[in-house]
Amino acid sequence: MTRRRIYLDHAATTPLLDAARAAMMQGFAAWANPSSPHAEGRAARALLEEARARIRAALGWDGALLFTSGASEALAIALTRAKVTAVLAGATEHDAVLRHVPPACHVPVDAAGRIALPETIAPGTLIAIQHVNSETGVIQPLDDLAAAIHAAGGLLLADCSQSAGKLPLPQAADMIVLSAHKLGGPIGIGALLVRDLAVLAAGGGQEQGYRAGTEAMPLALGFAAALEAPRDWLGEVAQWRVRLETALRESGAQIVAADAPRLATIGSYRRPGMSAQAQLIRFDMAGIAVSAGSACSSGTLRPSAVLTAMGWDAASAGEVIRVSMGESTRASDIDGFLAQWHAMAQVHS
Repeated sequence: MTRRRIYLDHAATTPLLDAARAAMMQGFAAWANPSSPHAEGRAARALLEEARARIRAALGWDGALLFTSGASEALAIALTRAKVTAVLAGATEHDAVLRHVPPACHVPVDAAGRIALPETIAPGTLIAIQHVNSETGVIQPLDDLAAAIHAAGGLLLADCSQSAGKLPLPQAADMIVLSAHKLGGPIGIGALLVRDLAVLAAGGGQEQGYRAGTEAMPLALGFAAALEAPRDWLGEVAQWRVRLETALRESGAQIVAADAPRLATIGSYRRPGMSAQAQLIRFDMAGIAVSAGSACSSGTLRPSAVLTAMGWDAASAGEVIRVSMGESTRASDIDGFLAQWHAMAQVHS
């Protein structure tokens, strides 16, 4: 019998929920282009707008919702088409943000990864901040930050790719980015929530003139179904994370941002003396999927930009891995991970 693999990389993508798969099949049966004027197109349009309304209702959002191909496109639209005078971004933001914002415009964080807004914010400035950091799980107090940004005449772009469906949305944000596949929906669809569409320059023939491309109606239905699914498993996962981190501390591991508010499903851990790449290989060979706190580019391991911004040196940052849990995670998965962690310590010693 083949041993079941342990998947602990839900922050990268989490398995498609059955409800989302069923909703997508309904959409695939109504295969017409939602922008077509004939009866088939109008039927597809009705399903698309149903999905849009369901997502807005599930999130409690009363502004506009623009479907995109994912979080990266939503971020690109917000960052490049917002009618603002300047753009800043947290130093620990996702690469999809930082590729649009030069280093001189990065807002620093403290050693726990918490954003430190500039003392002076110029009116008309857009500031992009991740609600939950995808590598460390650190939660930013976005409603409080939004108040300070708005007081200075600025706008807040909140990347909620990791937090949507797990934490309440920051309702004070001016724009919010979502990703379906982080919460049990399909890969290939996301959304940009916009409080006032007047802040964006139009561009495209679909999505109220703000995006080009045939709308992915079946994926939108899957997105809606995934967001509506109950998440009563989050409390159990939080308990498992406590047990995991207690055992890791006892084994000599360092918990990244241990003292900061963190989402229960994401944690990053340093094993001193063993590279993240070596750990990933050994975990994978043992049937366990985790990810690294550093990125591999052209075969060369480079330090995590997130950890570097938090003040970590390159050597220490290169020893960090990320463990992220989801609905399909079981207590036995945590036991299996810890067993392999301890076995690696025996080999390494």
